[in-house]
Amino acid sequence: MKYSKSEIMSRAYKIPDLKFEDQNLTSFAGLGIFQPLMLGLEMKNRLWHCFRHLNLSRIFGHHIITLLLIVHLLLGYRRLRDLAYYQDDPMVKRLLGLNQLPDPSTVSRALSSLDDLSIERVRALCRNLVIERLKKIAIYRVTLDFDGSVFSTQSRTTEGTAVGYNKKRKGARSYYPLFCTLAQTGQVFDVYHRPGNVHDSNGARAFILACIAEMQRALPWLKIEVRMDSAFFSDAIVSALDEKSIEFTVSVPFERFVELKKRIEGRARWRALDAT
Repeated sequence: MKYSKSEIMSRAYKIPDLKFEDQNLTSFAGLGIFQPLMLGLEMKNRLWHCFRHLNLSRIFGHHIITLLLIVHLLLGYRRLRDLAYYQDDPMVKRLLGLNQLPDPSTVSRALSSLDDLSIERVRALCRNLVIERLKKIAIYRVTLDFDGSVFSTQSRTTEGTAVGYNKKRKGARSYYPLFCTLAQTGQVFDVYHRPGNVHDSNGARAFILACIAEMQRALPWLKIEVRMDSAFFSDAIVSALDEKSIEFTVSVPFERFVELKKRIEGRARWRALDAT
């Protein structure tokens, strides 16, 4: 069944007064605090700019679909079919500015039509949101944490997945994205998408240097340090960080560097960190 745009879109912007005696019930009254946040960040308009080049005439634009997925995660859901749990919820509709929510098939079709430029613009938006927040707080040192995480899928036809290391579900197809997070704030600065059959270090050097360069460009006064686990220990990554005078800590896989372990155990003189 098709609907007109006027039947779908809503022009409600005022923060609602929540009343328990109102018969228009909601299970997600807590979303009320996110409405002024989304308005203050201009999320809908900024997301629209990420997809403006697609020139697709849709009642549910890609920016609306993306905002819906953000709310979907905020509510604790992960699968598209879970949209059915809040399809008619008034608070969700109000936050999104809709009179009716799209069904899972509409969301799926919209996602399948995205291109590489759309994804790059969304990644840039995420980085800018983090940088904007850092500019508002008194912070002069930031620790960039780099680590991979496995995301499994039950489907065998999902694009971009592969069978690889999966501690919890051996043999399952999965993604293995590389995350850059800020230790001081817990924010995700950027994500490098990868299939599940790659090593932690796959594409890591270029991704690490790109995150550092972006942070230095936007916040030149910041002291940047990097923290990584043993999967990222390599001469290429360590040398690149040293050349840029970036302080870093990285775990050493001594099972692969037996000679290095012997040299460390035999060292008699040590220097304290941050020694004056």
